[in-house]
Amino acid sequence: MRIRSVILASLLTVAVLGACKQNQEPKLQYYTASRTYDIVSVEQPPAGNEVRNVVFMIGDGMGLEQSSCAWVLNKGKLNLDIFPVVGLSRTYCTDNLITDSAAGGTALAAGRKTAYEHVGTAPDGSDMYSILVKAKNAGKKTGVAVTCHFADATPCDFCCHNESRYNQEDLIADYVECGVDYLSGGGLDWFTVNRTDGRDITAEMAAAGYNVALDEQALLDAPLPVIGILAPDNLPVAGERGDLYRHTVIHGLDILSRESGDRGFVMMLEGSCIDDWLHGNDIGLAMEEVLDFDRTIGDVLQWAEKDGHTLVVVTADHSTGSLTLQDGNLEEGRIGVAFGNESHNGIAVPYYVWGPGSDAFGGIMENGDLGRLIASFVK
Repeated sequence: MRIRSVILASLLTVAVLGACKQNQEPKLQYYTASRTYDIVSVEQPPAGNEVRNVVFMIGDGMGLEQSSCAWVLNKGKLNLDIFPVVGLSRTYCTDNLITDSAAGGTALAAGRKTAYEHVGTAPDGSDMYSILVKAKNAGKKTGVAVTCHFADATPCDFCCHNESRYNQEDLIADYVECGVDYLSGGGLDWFTVNRTDGRDITAEMAAAGYNVALDEQALLDAPLPVIGILAPDNLPVAGERGDLYRHTVIHGLDILSRESGDRGFVMMLEGSCIDDWLHGNDIGLAMEEVLDFDRTIGDVLQWAEKDGHTLVVVTADHSTGSLTLQDGNLEEGRIGVAFGNESHNGIAVPYYVWGPGSDAFGGIMENGDLGRLIASFVK
């Protein structure tokens, strides 16, 4: 009887350990990109060139793990590979180790950390002014082009002020007086039909002097100042919008450069919806957004090479999804990944720098310090 009990106990232990091991093994999502693409070939301008323009690109939620997955999907090449200076940015905010896009984006925009959920405001609620305000005061032109709706945190970080990112009606109303010359994104419903106060913010922006464009062609035809509101909510997903976002970016660079002359411009570009699909743990949709953002980075680098006076900085406000790359095949462009959560994490994110002024960057920085260093080139 005793021997039988020992055998039964041993079998039970093996079964329990096996079950625990099975439960601990993550279920992998596999994905192969819909297509691959060639990266651009560019040469940096001379280091001593004057920095007239700053292009600040933010991949929302795009940490090193996300860009690593994209690198495999494109079979070992990204436009991010071209950047000669790479460093790390720590993303925590003043009251939380794990930041959100409001606090993380505000630190990058205004050069100082703030509290969780705060948009363009300090922890005490006072306004913090972004690099776009500094640029405007210096006589430069300014622009924002995003793939999300305008009530989302990151574009608001650069254009608006509120103690809560969720006061979205108030944030949208802030665009009327934001002073940014070129705005492109989505979210028409946030300006009109979704409002509980009955205001039509598009009409108010028109009254303030903005040309309001509701489709791509109207945006391309309109003079500054202009706001292109190109979808009811976010722009269509990367696989459906074609080159819409890339067109709005290049048009923004062209028109801001033309209208600013030697004074130059500052433009913030966001791959916004990378974060949305990482929150949903949808690796395919998230990676297509990363790859589209990387193609946009290539467009910007080619434009900046011709210009010769443009500093380009790419980073993330935080990383999302606790993503791990656990399987795949580089030759096939296939990844197998697991998600650890549906939220953000506190891992430092990379930043990438190209162009005149890039030798001032490098190493590990606080996100606020990174934002302040970028703003120091606005004169």
